[in-house]
Amino acid sequence: MFQALPDLPADAVLALAEACRNDPRRDKIDLSVGVYRNDNGVTPVLSAVKAAEHLLVEGQDTKSYVSPLGDTKFVSLIRELAIGNIEVDRLGGVQTPGGGGAVRLACEVIKLAAPFSRIFVGLPTWGNHIPIFEAVGLEIGTYTYYDVISQTLRFDEMLSSLKSARRGDIVLLHATCHNPSGTDLSLDQWRAIAQLVEERGLIPLIDFAYQGFGDGLEQDREGLEIVLSSVSEAFVAYSCSKNFGLYRERTGALFVYGTNPVSVGRTVQAMAALARVNWSMPPDHGAAVVGTILSNTALRQDWLRELTTMRERILKIRAAVGRGMPEFSQLGAQKGMFSTLPLHSATIDRLRKDDAIYIVGNGRINLAGLTTDDVPRFVDSVRRAV
Repeated sequence: MFQALPDLPADAVLALAEACRNDPRRDKIDLSVGVYRNDNGVTPVLSAVKAAEHLLVEGQDTKSYVSPLGDTKFVSLIRELAIGNIEVDRLGGVQTPGGGGAVRLACEVIKLAAPFSRIFVGLPTWGNHIPIFEAVGLEIGTYTYYDVISQTLRFDEMLSSLKSARRGDIVLLHATCHNPSGTDLSLDQWRAIAQLVEERGLIPLIDFAYQGFGDGLEQDREGLEIVLSSVSEAFVAYSCSKNFGLYRERTGALFVYGTNPVSVGRTVQAMAALARVNWSMPPDHGAAVVGTILSNTALRQDWLRELTTMRERILKIRAAVGRGMPEFSQLGAQKGMFSTLPLHSATIDRLRKDDAIYIVGNGRINLAGLTTDDVPRFVDSVRRAV
């Protein structure tokens, strides 16, 4: 049997990160994998997380199973953080293994409820979105969201493409800090999208992976709130990997927004059943940490300060790179960890071989991977290479 397995490609981003780890050059710069690093080049465990873990170690008295729904306290607290109080009786949620697990579970629900629906994806997008959709067997429609060469948002093309969608089709939206472009919709554009989605009977799947990394916790959910206040049904996939620094703990949630409590309850029941046959139940530790932080006033304030520090450092790096490369001045106006530069593959290869600078093949860079000291060399290397 095993001899009959086809050769499946390795994840390109993870393979690039592994190549960087194996590179012996001391001045290497890893801009591949989407993890936040501080100005010492370290992905830290937040102090609020360490304090919460200490409380858990001292007070936790069992490692017994939780349900496929996960930690319901965590789900409730994340709902308040991510969505606020929009018609709570129309919302339901479950804990998932990270944001990726939330996206996968949403697709499983879509495939079960509406197997012939298409999912519309703006390009470029997170590298794992389309593979997840394909693995579930969803039909995929694409449109241009951002043009890398001109470095512009293609909003009119987005609207035009979505007008071809059928009632019941799904549209994937990035809530904030678009990965990989860093270019978000304005509030007026969110309103236009919300109106179109509702008029055409489309169902949004909103990927919310970077709350707090854009403009702030409340500001980063404004687009999501506009959509939910307009539509009948929606999914929200949430990740705690970035804003809590819990990458390997796989801490996320999937929320469903429905027309009434009965339909929401039925959908949550379906999500629990699908979770049971996929991962049985989600890992508990990260959710317990987040729940402890959000329900403890002192820890919550510590976390908010650390989140502000991370966001402000990214903004500082963005501004410095933008000043150093005026031809890419839009970097300073973009949000979150990522931007995509219009670099040819030969240029990306040359930067890796000659300068030990590791950039994903589509030109995406993780600006949070740069330290302040890295910026001058990065800017000089890119300008020479192009």
